[in-house]
Amino acid sequence: MSDGETCEPGCEMTILMPCLNEAETVAACIEKARSYLRESSTVGEVLIADNGSTDGSQKIAETCGARVVTIQSKGYGAALIGGIEAACGRYIVMGDADDSYDFSRLDGFRDRLRQGSDLVMGNRFLEGIDPGAMPILHRYLGNPVLSFLGRLFFRIPVGDFHCGLRGFRAKAIRSLGLRTTGMEFASEMVVRSAIAGLKIDEVPTRLKPDGRSRKPHLKTWRDGWRHLKFLLMYCPRWLFVIPGASCLAVGGILSALLFFGPVTFPSIGLDLNSFITACMLILVGMQLLSFGALSRYFAAITGFLPDSPRVASMVRHATTDRLALAAGALMLLGVALFGFSLSAWAAVDFGPLANPIIPRTMIAAMTSIIAGVQVFFTAFFFGILAIPTKAAS
Repeated sequence: MSDGETCEPGCEMTILMPCLNEAETVAACIEKARSYLRESSTVGEVLIADNGSTDGSQKIAETCGARVVTIQSKGYGAALIGGIEAACGRYIVMGDADDSYDFSRLDGFRDRLRQGSDLVMGNRFLEGIDPGAMPILHRYLGNPVLSFLGRLFFRIPVGDFHCGLRGFRAKAIRSLGLRTTGMEFASEMVVRSAIAGLKIDEVPTRLKPDGRSRKPHLKTWRDGWRHLKFLLMYCPRWLFVIPGASCLAVGGILSALLFFGPVTFPSIGLDLNSFITACMLILVGMQLLSFGALSRYFAAITGFLPDSPRVASMVRHATTDRLALAAGALMLLGVALFGFSLSAWAAVDFGPLANPIIPRTMIAAMTSIIAGVQVFFTAFFFGILAIPTKAAS
């Protein structure tokens, strides 16, 4: 079958493969997928989402009995988005057309989907990775680190965050409105599913070396960075709030300890330079917290991330007026401390200061003024973000 053909009535499963110049392996993948549907008595189809192949992959796929849809937008994610939209099955099992996954063994995916799971991830580390199937850097660094961050950031109960073989309910995944067009699509599907509260499960699967003679489309550092960037953008708490709160806490504690003079530990002494560093940490922390609050609010009002009671409380209490008042208080405190320090310095004719508190007070004054300026402009940024919401209400 090809573009424009109608779906078979009662189609339960679509086995979807994105394809870009996979003439060497696509026939083997299609044959395994069709044999699975036939032997398991599953009503389904094999769908090839072709992303502009120039090696005859489309013709091979059609000859082997697959339905082919042409996806004009370039990229791994774009091909899959187009394929998911074109799929006829109630369930979709997707996997690469490079013959690294065994499409003849899909019972685990089908059974979990029938039992009510919305997304079923394959886990290559549970069943096994054949020698040469996965680069060492991916196996022992990239995949474990990104999978750990996915579990940490989003509490997703899967051990192989980037397995390319996965099954899902078509209706549930379509409702997410997935939009990334590159390799990070694999992360977006899992993250958005978790955020939406979909039921996520995993089954063991095996990875073997692909059957291609050319280099894979995946670029280790570029695509690894794109996955990491995506994870961070979807989790302002770990990108901004936790680092910001840590900087603010460390800076606040250190500055309080050092305000009245040097502090000496058994092997180290902290003095004015450490106090300056602590004040800088306070400013960095406040800046990061401001970014975190603004980004989380923006994500909520645009639907990028779901709303929550915590966000609603923040919006209710962190109004432009209240934040502007807090900013004014910080700036007034800074001006007062600055005036006190200046008068104390003037009392010694602007000469050397014997009292160690005076220079610290001056630094604290500048820190308070700068923090006030940050909060003041953050207050108005909140107000600007709220304008579309108020206009629509």
